[in-house]
Amino acid sequence: MLPVTLLTGVDEEFRGAVGANLLAAAGLTGVLIEYDVSDLASGAVVRTARTAAGVIDQETIRMSHPCVSCAMRGSLVELLNSIAAVDRYGVAIVSVPGAGDTQSLAEEIAREAELRVDGVISAADTATVVDDLTGDQFIHDRGIATAAEDGRVIAEVVARQLEYSDAVVLSADDATAKALIQAINPQARVQTTPAGLLGVRLHDPDAAETRTEPGSITAPIREDGLVSTLVWQSARPFHPERLYEVLEDLVTGTARGRGTVWIATQHRNRLSWDSFGTNISIGVLGPWLADLPADRWAGVGQQHQARSALEWHPEYGDRASYLSITGVGLDTRELTARLDGCVLRADEAVHPLTDPFAPYLEGSSAA
Repeated sequence: MLPVTLLTGVDEEFRGAVGANLLAAAGLTGVLIEYDVSDLASGAVVRTARTAAGVIDQETIRMSHPCVSCAMRGSLVELLNSIAAVDRYGVAIVSVPGAGDTQSLAEEIAREAELRVDGVISAADTATVVDDLTGDQFIHDRGIATAAEDGRVIAEVVARQLEYSDAVVLSADDATAKALIQAINPQARVQTTPAGLLGVRLHDPDAAETRTEPGSITAPIREDGLVSTLVWQSARPFHPERLYEVLEDLVTGTARGRGTVWIATQHRNRLSWDSFGTNISIGVLGPWLADLPADRWAGVGQQHQARSALEWHPEYGDRASYLSITGVGLDTRELTARLDGCVLRADEAVHPLTDPFAPYLEGSSAA
């Protein structure tokens, strides 16, 4: 099987430098695959595969719909299979453009009998990564090539890259950047060079899928300096109006928030909380386990099943809210008080409440 390492990151120059370093470390049997997406808007992407000795393949991929991930799907696997068929190549390194979906590519590659994903690596520029994770800049404002309808903020792009990665290479030794990345993904190796990241099996697809499971939380191993994470939970539902009114305040000054939400007026819907910097989305994950027959529980995420088994309520079943919110200089006491104040009190009835979330949640689903 041909070992494949996926390299991601929004800073093109630094990602390119890390890719070149990995290729040098791979020696004569390494292949680096890169994508020039500078002409993406016109529907053209140039893919180049090269070794230390020079270019071995180059192709212009043309699309009717300009999309980075669309340009890579299918054609990448075909190229990797052709490389695997040649005995002299020992590893392929794929540099994924900033807007690409690394997780879907890893899952597609893993389905091939002749290929395996050995590692997913993020390249993070310490000069920008903290601002990227805590800001509100959109991907188009950064000048990153992507589809016209891509409405993601940079914070979401970077956070999702880091969460799925097995290792993160920093451009410099920065304590705050390192602590924030480790809080977002405690399982990732974080280092300042790519040394030691080839020739080892870093990637566990099941573990990666579990830690990125929608509705799950992140519990950091430790607090580190200015970076902290609040892990909060409640066995009572949120009051919809009080929660809606303070959503912006709850994510101010944060980098990443995630978890499962129970809103009193959404009794049938298990909801996800995803915040990236100052942007937040709440979507429908599906029904609660308490409303599902046991033979359908397998379709629900492993983290939620495990948590429900430990904390099953005799009346409400798995209905509960649990969140992890990470930030730099985060006032966890104030944030706890704000969240506690949004919970439905025991003396409050549900039936007269107005639900400001309803128009946004109808027919929605969590990504």
